[in-house]
Amino acid sequence: MDMKRILSFASLLLFAFTAFAQTPEEIVARMEEEMDKHEKEGMIMTMDIKIPILGTLSTKTYFLGERMRMEANTKGHLIVTWMDETTSWEYNTKDNEVIIEALKSSGEKDKSDAEMFDGITEGYDVTLKSETAGEWHLRCRRSKTNKDKDSPKNMDLVVSKSTYCPVSLKASMRGVTMTIRDIAFGVTEKQVTFNPADYPTAKITDKRNEK
Repeated sequence: MDMKRILSFASLLLFAFTAFAQTPEEIVARMEEEMDKHEKEGMIMTMDIKIPILGTLSTKTYFLGERMRMEANTKGHLIVTWMDETTSWEYNTKDNEVIIEALKSSGEKDKSDAEMFDGITEGYDVTLKSETAGEWHLRCRRSKTNKDKDSPKNMDLVVSKSTYCPVSLKASMRGVTMTIRDIAFGVTEKQVTFNPADYPTAKITDKRNEK
């Protein structure tokens, strides 16, 4: 094969590669699109919050529409919290007690589970940090035009190549590191609804009518 044919073949390979290559912005846009498709299924995720000296607090949260359940282990005790639009139920294994309270409305509609990842890169410059056979590893740096000083300077987003769904999101600010991982879909009403029959020995304290 002469040099001319080699160069021609290399050009074809380069064209094929660039034709199918995706920009970081296109990957994020496709991710948001795929997340929206799962909105009605409900989402499960684990969040790790690492705090200096105090250690790491992990919570597992289930979202389905306006309902959610969050499980957290703190100092060896399990705390389970259920919420809907108006009420919260909190069960603490240490006291074996369920406390029911009314939620104050902020007047703003919260994002749904899948929508939590919509617009997460707004105000950030996104670059492809690295990739594996199955994942894109994106680095999100806060843009100079982003005046929100409370937002993290950097975020690391990992996206699956097979599903275009997020694998993890990591952000650090003021010494605190937050990581969202183990993202899955498929939540039932039972999983996000408090049922007193599941806690027959627990003391139930209803504070909804207290001023």
